[in-house]
Amino acid sequence: MSKTFQRYTITAALPYANGPVHIGHLAGVYIPADIYARYQRLRGRDLVFVCGSDEHGVPVTIRAQKEGMSVQEVVDKYHQLIKNSFEQFGISFDIYSRTSSPLHHEVAAAFFKKLYDEGKLIEKVTEQFYDPEAGQFLADRYIQGTCPKCGYENAYGDQCERCGSTLSPEELLNPRSMLSGAQPVKKATKHWYLPLNEYENWLRQWILEEHRHDWKTNVYGQCKSWIDAGLQPRAVTRDLDWGVKVPVEGAEGKVLYVWFDAPIGYISATMEYFRQKGEADKWKDYWQKEDTRLIHFIGKDNIVFHCIIFPVMLKAHGGYILPDNVPANEFLNLENEKISTSRNWAVWLHEYLEDFPGKQDVLRYVLTANAPETKDNNFTWKDFQEKNNSELVANIGNLVNRVFVLTHKFFEGKVPAASQPTGDDQVLIDAIRQYPEKIAQAVEQFHFREGLQELMNFARVANKYLTDQEPWKLFKTNPERTATVLHYCLQMIGNWAILAQPFLPFTAQKLLQALAMEGDCSWEQAGNPQLLAEGTPVQKIGHLFEKIEDEVIQKQIEKLKSMSQSNQDIAQGNSYKDTIQYEDFAKLDIRIGTIREAEKLPKSKKLLKLSVDMGNGEVRTILSGIAEHFSAEEVVGKQVCVLANLAPRKMMGVESQGMVLMAEDKDGRLVFVSPEAVVQAGAVVS
Repeated sequence: MSKTFQRYTITAALPYANGPVHIGHLAGVYIPADIYARYQRLRGRDLVFVCGSDEHGVPVTIRAQKEGMSVQEVVDKYHQLIKNSFEQFGISFDIYSRTSSPLHHEVAAAFFKKLYDEGKLIEKVTEQFYDPEAGQFLADRYIQGTCPKCGYENAYGDQCERCGSTLSPEELLNPRSMLSGAQPVKKATKHWYLPLNEYENWLRQWILEEHRHDWKTNVYGQCKSWIDAGLQPRAVTRDLDWGVKVPVEGAEGKVLYVWFDAPIGYISATMEYFRQKGEADKWKDYWQKEDTRLIHFIGKDNIVFHCIIFPVMLKAHGGYILPDNVPANEFLNLENEKISTSRNWAVWLHEYLEDFPGKQDVLRYVLTANAPETKDNNFTWKDFQEKNNSELVANIGNLVNRVFVLTHKFFEGKVPAASQPTGDDQVLIDAIRQYPEKIAQAVEQFHFREGLQELMNFARVANKYLTDQEPWKLFKTNPERTATVLHYCLQMIGNWAILAQPFLPFTAQKLLQALAMEGDCSWEQAGNPQLLAEGTPVQKIGHLFEKIEDEVIQKQIEKLKSMSQSNQDIAQGNSYKDTIQYEDFAKLDIRIGTIREAEKLPKSKKLLKLSVDMGNGEVRTILSGIAEHFSAEEVVGKQVCVLANLAPRKMMGVESQGMVLMAEDKDGRLVFVSPEAVVQAGAVVS
């Protein structure tokens, strides 16, 4: 970092107020951001750490529909739940705001209006999907249909949550509106677009040249891929009734697209923070002064928004600083599977806080140690237990317990005096002096896993020193030497407590209080082998960490599987879809077909191209997303149920003329729906 900064603006991605926070969010965004902010505060740096609930967008309105609540009730519910969870977990935001606030609406609308007035937006009329029964334009998430990649019948218009494929509504088979069930139609509508293509050359210089060496490889690579592919204008408005109203004539029934208004939430949150402090104009220092360092902490799914789109917005507006770094993380898996909120395959923060009271730092430790900094990583409950028992309990916990107990046993609970240090002592003294810089370098480079490892290595040095010196035996023959050993162990623990504050704040605070150091402890105080004065009282604190037993972990594993299975049962028919009339069912023309030929479709992992005999000499080409379950050879000769009157659909250049019906068991395996006995091809199923 060659440039000298006078202050820091640190942002953490705004979580959607449509559900709780889970461990993937924590590992990817909030713990790294909190470590960095706490560290910079300890260095005495001027900063503001902002976040807030993203309360607009389709996921929020869908959640309201599912829960039978108003959108405002839903965002109020989850905003408070998320805010409380962060506070209990120790995420040290200076402010946690929300985008439904009047101030944010005012700021976001003014931002759009300035771009509009200066002619920096493009107005276009395009055809968008529309629900003719509900009389409403449909966002991608309000359209469901069959995934062309895997055959999942409830894929969204932007993504299939079963196979993870990115989709568009045009790709869905048998698309339907989630509002009425009607088939969407295209209808003309006017919107405004941000011309990203006009900023392509500037982005090449700013990202690909100026930041090619200091941005993380995954961030730089994704940005380069987007820019090299050619940027296109992107809509900044959409047809919805929930969100920031578009502040221009002719925009009735339109709001700002959530990706446009959400990052402006960082700015409005900063404004709100300083208004609360009675310094209404102070926010400008943190967003408009060039000697401020802006850092965005995000997950990899937000890279394009924070590295390309938001910077273009700021550039087009003028007067704002640009992000100096965007240390995005990859994704965290759970028990070797992708975290899925729809399947409830997640560890929710608010539930963890209830199940493990007082163990915030255990989760912070495990998620930092397993942080997906360079690639997707994994969380398992067994690893959680192992790291707690073998690292926290057996390393720093064991060290502190032994030293504090011996100090009370031999020296009345006070820091004893030290005699002239020996070579053995010097090893620990050198570690006390060296580890602050080792940890600082890792944190400054956003290598938080490495920083945590160095913190624990520091404790290992002290543990080895204590074990080698054996003060519990030494006191009988050499109490003076015992005093020296415990003196330097206590000095080490005091230094460790200062350095642990960004990573394990609750544990650090407990130690600092026990050593009468709970005042202002800056990073610069660490590295001092004479940090604690002789005679300083040492409070009894018991065990820093407690061993977690097998039955506790097994309970969590069973809970996870039980909740996930319950949601799978719902998805697989144990809880029924909405009731339909006989007339709706009668529209389906299901017939028996015989698969005569099958081949893997080139360039597709999931699709088989089937030639299906439908009787009376008719052979249909049907694409089926079953290639990951069956080989082409083993399906030939199968009799299957075919939805024969499904509108033809072209996929990967091949027109599919129907759909083969499949059943899915609880383990996700597909099974053909076939007649019990061989029947004539073309037989009607009724």
